[in-house]
Amino acid sequence: MEEYRILVVDDFEEWRRMIYSILGTRTELQIVAEAADGQEAVQKAGQLNPDVILLDIGLPKLNGMTAARLISEVSPTSKILFVSETNDPDLVQGALNAGA
Repeated sequence: MEEYRILVVDDFEEWRRMIYSILGTRTELQIVAEAADGQEAVQKAGQLNPDVILLDIGLPKLNGMTAARLISEVSPTSKILFVSETNDPDLVQGALNAGA
């Protein structure tokens, strides 16, 4: 069974804990780190090179769109899954353009 290393990025700590508890039940999923802002996300992605990054769009210090562009430079093999409570088509297109 293939294992996936995951970085969870969101400024809402309770959401990160919930994701951690849900994904932590799966043996093939390993959360390698969490980040609370875009700058921290870029730093940890570059250090850890996770397979998957769950990335909030609305982050402090560096928004998710900008963070995604920088992450694609420092960790080009990481796959980015944006997490957002909005369904704005322009935002979705921007996320795809940013590398999601």
